[in-house]
Amino acid sequence: MKYTEEDLKKMQSWPLERKIQVTQTRIIEWYQHWEGKVYVSFSGGKDSTVLLDLARRIYPDIEAVFVDTGLEYPEIREFVKTKENVTWLYPIKYDKEKKEWVKTNFREVIETYGYPVISKRVAGYVESSKRNPNCKRAQYLKGEIENTLCGNGKYAYLIDAPFKISEKCCNAMKKQPMKKFVKETGKHPIIGTMASESISRTITWQKQGCNAFENSDPTSQPMSFWTEQDVLRYLKEFGVKYASIYGDIVENEHGKLMTTGVSRTGCMFCMFGVHLEKNQTASKEWLLHILSNTITALTSSVVGKFLITLGLIIPHYLWT
Repeated sequence: MKYTEEDLKKMQSWPLERKIQVTQTRIIEWYQHWEGKVYVSFSGGKDSTVLLDLARRIYPDIEAVFVDTGLEYPEIREFVKTKENVTWLYPIKYDKEKKEWVKTNFREVIETYGYPVISKRVAGYVESSKRNPNCKRAQYLKGEIENTLCGNGKYAYLIDAPFKISEKCCNAMKKQPMKKFVKETGKHPIIGTMASESISRTITWQKQGCNAFENSDPTSQPMSFWTEQDVLRYLKEFGVKYASIYGDIVENEHGKLMTTGVSRTGCMFCMFGVHLEKNQTASKEWLLHILSNTITALTSSVVGKFLITLGLIIPHYLWT
């Protein structure tokens, strides 16, 4: 390991001013190493909004790249349109008959691979277990072998879910068009992910640090040691404009910053992490927002009933 958990905790405790300085230093190192052939991966969310602002304070003309999956909140898409020098990409798949890349969509992706549920790890284990109910991953899911990351049996019922489940949606919808862009342009991404978001991202940072120059797919993640509080404070203190769906940034009764709107964006139909939503009112508002701004899939009884089993909605939100 290049870094330890203690290193991460120490860096996460730094004041915001120092984090800004170190992050911009990492961006400069990345930019200079690749002689300017870099871009900012921009989702329109609050984290990548901060990243783009940090990068453009140094390099005003740096390119941003946005993947329009068709599943973003309308407010996110409108916000992205306000930014200059943003390249829009779209989900693609390789057509073996035509021998070329063609556009695809969410419906085709979930019909082919399955729905993203709970987390990438759980969804991947469910996919394996559906193919082979006696495999080791199935044992983890059923709680026969202890594994807290798989819920110790909590998600075993997903093996019998009446629809496909897998972790491949993000790769098909977002990563593939980005990979094609990198191959065609020779540019290298700067990404706004943070180690605090997951165990896998923590481990990745410990192994490679912020700038992974030597990776087969080199990436820069200069905000790895930031926290959500840092992101909210940066937006608030520097007056950076962000997507309206987050609402206002305010302090709660414990002195912590929070948004009055949604706390996270991403793809609207993605169910990764939705079960962790602490603000149940926000969860219901999240679903109502989806239903009022999109035409579809949640009105199907299969997916709708599944959301009900997660306790995120009550039946009349989907049917009366």
